Amino acid sequence: MTNPTDSIEFASLLCSRLCHDLLSPVGALNNGLELMADETDPEMRQRCLDLLGDSARTSANKLKFFRLAFGSAGGFGDAVPPHEARVAIEGMFATTGRVKVGWLVEEQMLDKLAAKILLNLALIAGDALVRGGQLDIGAEKRPGLTEIVVRGEGPKVVLDPDLRAALAGTLPIDGLASRTAAAWMVRQMVAESGGEIALSPPGEPVLLFGASIPDRKR
Repeated sequence: MTNPTDSIEFASLLCSRLCHDLLSPVGALNNGLELMADETDPEMRQRCLDLLGDSARTSANKLKFFRLAFGSAGGFGDAVPPHEARVAIEGMFATTGRVKVGWLVEEQMLDKLAAKILLNLALIAGDALVRGGQLDIGAEKRPGLTEIVVRGEGPKVVLDPDLRAALAGTLPIDGLASRTAAAWMVRQMVAESGGEIALSPPGEPVLLFGASIPDRKR
């Protein structure tokens, strides 16, 4: 990618990431429908229905998350109820049941920018728990800024070096791809707000992300 600030080219990378994540559950829906068309055994037809139900729920959960994390979150005005973010995050990890979400947000509302950053950091940290584990998410408003903390702990924690570099702001331009687009976007949003991102050092048994986001001037 020659120009990471090119909005059209960056949007194409982000769309590629979303399509990749949706390909599996949508493909499973198609496979289930094809099996149903040829299956006459009642037990097998029930298994097909179970497959269709699981795939439909997974697709819906991913779309709900993507709408809040990458879209405009229409219908919520300038702020998002934290409960919506919690439901979206829990839905992303509900299929496998390997990641347990701890929710430490007591605020009544979060600015859309803060909500997007929280959602994306939670997704990156959750994906780093390759064998499952505990994902704790906290956010608190202080005078003039919102602070976000995401903590991941599990039997094996692996954060892709390119994702770490994207969050740290050290990723070379040619390293920006669909898999690093979300992390790069988080870094840009925080930087443009005048905020900061903190990351725990590589090799630590616990993964920590922190973000401080100044309130936007009205």
